[in-house]
Parts: sequence; structure tokens; C-alpha cells
Amino acid sequence: MSDLFAPLTHHIARIDLSRPIGRVRSVGGGTICVNGLQSAAALGDRIEIRARGQERGMQGKGEQSGGEVIGLGTDSVTILPDQGLTGLAIGTEIALSGPTHIAPDDCWIGRVIDPFGQPLDGRPLFAGAQSCSLNAPPPPPAQRRRLGARLATGKAAFDTLLPIVRGQRIGLFAGSGVGKSSLLGTFARALQADVVVIALVGERGRELREFTESVLGPEGMKRSVVIAATSDRSPLLRRRCALAAMTVAEHFRDKGLNVLLLVDSVTRFADAHREIALSAGEPASLRGYPPSLQHMIMALAERAGPGAEGQGDITAVFTVLVAGSDMDEPVADILRGVLDGHVILDRRIAERGRFPAVDLLRSVSRSLPAAASDAENALIAQARSVIAAWERAEMMVQAGLYQKGSDPLVDQAIRLWPALDQFIAEDAPDDGIDGSFARLTDCLRG
Repeated sequence: MSDLFAPLTHHIARIDLSRPIGRVRSVGGGTICVNGLQSAAALGDRIEIRARGQERGMQGKGEQSGGEVIGLGTDSVTILPDQGLTGLAIGTEIALSGPTHIAPDDCWIGRVIDPFGQPLDGRPLFAGAQSCSLNAPPPPPAQRRRLGARLATGKAAFDTLLPIVRGQRIGLFAGSGVGKSSLLGTFARALQADVVVIALVGERGRELREFTESVLGPEGMKRSVVIAATSDRSPLLRRRCALAAMTVAEHFRDKGLNVLLLVDSVTRFADAHREIALSAGEPASLRGYPPSLQHMIMALAERAGPGAEGQGDITAVFTVLVAGSDMDEPVADILRGVLDGHVILDRRIAERGRFPAVDLLRSVSRSLPAAASDAENALIAQARSVIAAWERAEMMVQAGLYQKGSDPLVDQAIRLWPALDQFIAEDAPDDGIDGSFARLTDCLRG
């Protein structure tokens, strides 16, 4: 009975009987300067703006919106609002709500929520019995377990050539329109996990329903929690979206479950952080990004991975939007250095109709060679050798300049390449990883 009323008890306990109140001193540059909260506020605290209602008959009732404390001074605090500054006036009341938390619950599985834990699918939703910080530390490094067993992914190439193991963190680097969302949907439906947590950071509003109903489908939604902040939301909410998703994943990890976390995308998370940091006065350095970006991305990535003894694991896929396939741009460069592998989707491969458009030679899974047996590693090495030989000779072959017999490895690549190219696009067979390796063996035998 106590468990039944735990969400209600927790909600009642969080109701503040009194809150510090400040007043707007000045407005400009997209931020609000407030007097009266400097002795009570801390960086990152949430606030409530009690602006005067001026539309739809709301005179005298007060219209409420929120924001976050991004700067502290001896006589004022600086606030970045969630919405525009329209309607604010000198003297507008600002109420301090306190630190940012979210209270995940098991009943969130199968639901679509916003970064505050409020439902977006029109149905009631209970908060959990315990509030969690959005900026929790990762498990102690000396107590974390090693990477776990290899996971079935639903795609033959990822079952064999680019394996994903339990607790691994990989990056999915792609431009727009090359099949990134479809691959994420495949992982959400088929990759081995108890719970899937999906962060849609800055997605177009019309794509949310399409992703949940068509890409995920009923089978994917049945074990998923989708946290969304669309592109029209403030940078505070877009940044909070990824942090909230990580916090929800940690909730299930601490219950001993194997969690799959999909974050789409880290680039839009970084863009949101840049807007917030520049508003707070931080200088731009890394191609317009603030110096704090590196720590923000690395801290987010470190929270995923294997848990400590008695906990589950968070297997994470972070997507990065790379304009013009620039793998050296700051977000891609920072993230690639802290992950356990990266997968590159190439536009040229997508344009010739092969999906997923994985550039196998530029993609790496750092779970190898430990994740495969000696025989499997030999198969993987042979496949990579054949693909590399084909890519080296492809232009000569297509131009008719290559003479058969000039290079035995190229001759083998010409013979095996069509089957290998088809293999990379295939779904995994019903018998999973073993079946995928059997299929790869057949391809390499011609």
C-alpha cells in the first residue's frame, strides 16, 4: 500500500510552502537581471517568471513561465528564460524553484515525455518516489565492471564486423538524410536490452510522432521511454533533454537492468549548450563553441557504460551531425575521443541505395578483438582486407583499366564485393549472431 501512494507522497513533499521572490531589474541580450535572489540562488537553479497576463483575458491572473540561473553577482542574478522576453517589465516577480531534478518511474516505459518528466502523449503520468539530479556523477571508475557480452543488434554487419557489447558507448556520425534515424529505430527495436531510453534533442516537431509510430513502431515503444525537446524549444530545454534521458537511463541501470540509451543528437545538445554559455558571458573559442563544451560532452558520455557491482549497464549510441563529413569539427572530435567505437555513415553509399550506409573501413568497434573468438576475428580481418582492396581498385575497375591477374587480392575483391556489399545491408537472420557469422563465411567463400 505504501508503494501505491509513494508518487503522491513524493509530490506533496516537493510542494514549497514558501519561496524566495526577486524582481526584474533589467532585461537585455536575451537574459534577465534580477534583484533579491542573490543570497538564495545557485547556478543551475530553476525559477518561475510571474509575468503579467496581457492576452486572452488574463489580466490580473499572471502568466507563468520558467528559466534558469546562469550567472551570480553580489547584488543580482542573471537568468536565461525558457521562452521569449515578451511581456516582461521592470519589477516582474521571479520566484526561485530550486535545483533541477527529475523523478523517473518504471511506469514511464512506453511513454513520450518532455525534459521535465511531463507527458507529451496526452495521458496522465506519475512521477517516481525519488528525485534524481540531472548532473549525477558516473559510477566510481575503480568500481566499474568491464564491458560485457556481445549483443545481438538486428543488423548482420553490427553482429559481426562492428560488434556492440553490453556497456559499450559508440558514436554514430552522419550527415542529414543518410539513414541515421532508421538505423536508430532498428537498434531500438532489435538490440538486446531490457529498457530503451531515447533522447530526441532539437528534432523537428512533425518528426516526433513519425519516429514513435513508424520508425519505432508498437514493438519498439513497448520497451522505450522517449524524451523529446523539439527544435522550437529553448536551449535550456534542449540541453536538459539529453541530461534527463541519461538520468532516466541511470534509474533503470541502478535497478540492475541492461539499458540501451540512444541520444539524437549530441550536436544539437552542444549547440544548445553554446547558446547558454555565450549568454552567460563565456567566450567562444573552439570554432565558436565555448571552452566548457569539452567537459560537458565528456561528462555526459562518462555517465553511460558499465555500472558498478550490483548495477546494470548503459549501452549508449550517441549520434553526431557532421556537415560535409567533417570528422574533425569540435563536437565529433571531442566525442570520438571518449567513446568505445564510432560508426560513420557515408552519403555516397546512401546515394547508391545501400542502407545502412556504413563506411566500414572508417568505422571502428573498440570491443574488438575481445568481443570475438579467434576464428571470428580472422573472418572480420579477411572481410576488411577484401573491402579495402575493392575500394583501392574500384575506380580502375570501373574505368576498365584493371587487368585480371595483376593482383590476386583485387581479383578476389572483384569476385566477393557484391556479396559483401549486400551483406552489410542485411538484417540479421533468425539465429542471431551465429547466423550472421555463418552468412559472412558464405560471402567470403564466394
